[in-house]
Amino acid sequence: MKKTKQDFINKIHLIISVCIVIPVSFVYGFNPSSQFDIQLQTADEHNFFKAIMGLYLGFSALWVLGIFKNKYLKIALITNLIFMLGLGFGRIISFFLDGTPTFGYQFGTFAELFLGFYGLWVLGNLK
Repeated sequence: MKKTKQDFINKIHLIISVCIVIPVSFVYGFNPSSQFDIQLQTADEHNFFKAIMGLYLGFSALWVLGIFKNKYLKIALITNLIFMLGLGFGRIISFFLDGTPTFGYQFGTFAELFLGFYGLWVLGNLK
């Protein structure tokens, strides 16, 4: 199957998302204190972060299916834009309620909103 410019436009944000979300999921699941000011103390806290890891890996698997199988592209786009916009808007709420986070989280907010709105744009232009 020949890859086209339109394939690139439709799928690049899924590829970027997978390349970011998979490594982040492993950090959350196995060593969140290496990147974040988080010190997990209880089995419940560890369990919570492993569940987040599983959720991130599950969505990433669906996005990979959408990248390689066109019949999964629409659902991959929908889940990606909900995932990214959900994170981005949650962070905006945190800005107002909790204060300004570090640059990394500010950049993450911008990136999540960009990827989410890009996915919305692609979905609206999908043929």
